[in-house]
Amino acid sequence: MNAPTVTFILCRKEGDPDTQKWRPHPRVTCADGFSMSIQAGEYLYSTPRLNLLSGDYTAVEVGFPSAREEALMPFAEDADDPTDTVYGYVPVEIVEAVIAAHGGLAEGGR
Repeated sequence: MNAPTVTFILCRKEGDPDTQKWRPHPRVTCADGFSMSIQAGEYLYSTPRLNLLSGDYTAVEVGFPSAREEALMPFAEDADDPTDTVYGYVPVEIVEAVIAAHGGLAEGGR
């Protein structure tokens, strides 16, 4: 089952279900200023690889965090450049833990 913050972020995806044109989600900003991209969908490193309006994903793609985050490193595409890479198939529970470790979502952070 998905963690509540990630589900909330992903279920608010805007797009036209008739044409399947999906816009990327805005960056997520945490209370301490840490930020990252969290994406999921048909052409992304997520599970399932479908465009779900419900946001019901078990793993998501994280990208371009504002600082190195050790909890994400096992999923890094390029571990030598942790703020300029994507992290594929990150379990939503790990993403939730990262958000919590940085003080939760900032007001207006998503």
